[in-house]
Amino acid sequence: MAPWHLYVMAGLYVLAGLMHFVRPKMYHRIIPDYLPYSKFLVYLSGVAEIVLGIALCFDATRRLSSFGILLMLAAFLPVHFYMLSNKKAAMGLPKWVLVLRIPLQFVLMYWAYSYASL
Repeated sequence: MAPWHLYVMAGLYVLAGLMHFVRPKMYHRIIPDYLPYSKFLVYLSGVAEIVLGIALCFDATRRLSSFGILLMLAAFLPVHFYMLSNKKAAMGLPKWVLVLRIPLQFVLMYWAYSYASL
């Protein structure tokens, strides 16, 4: 049986993915201007988070899901830098919160990687 914290992570990704459909404008605002098809990217990333979160719960797909989450978080890094440099994308968050989100991405990447061998 997988540890409880794996299911916490899975639930967080499913919830985060669902939020892309509940509050798409919020996510659309943080997509860097240089990326085309930003609305499509909001929904695609939401689907990816939901699918990867669910796949994390099963032995047969856990390893692939862990690496998928790792890659997804790496792909999301430019969003965090964009939020630092764009007032509208920052959504009124304090600068220190925006700065802390960057190393948090690496913590989340490590957390996902830790499940690759379960």
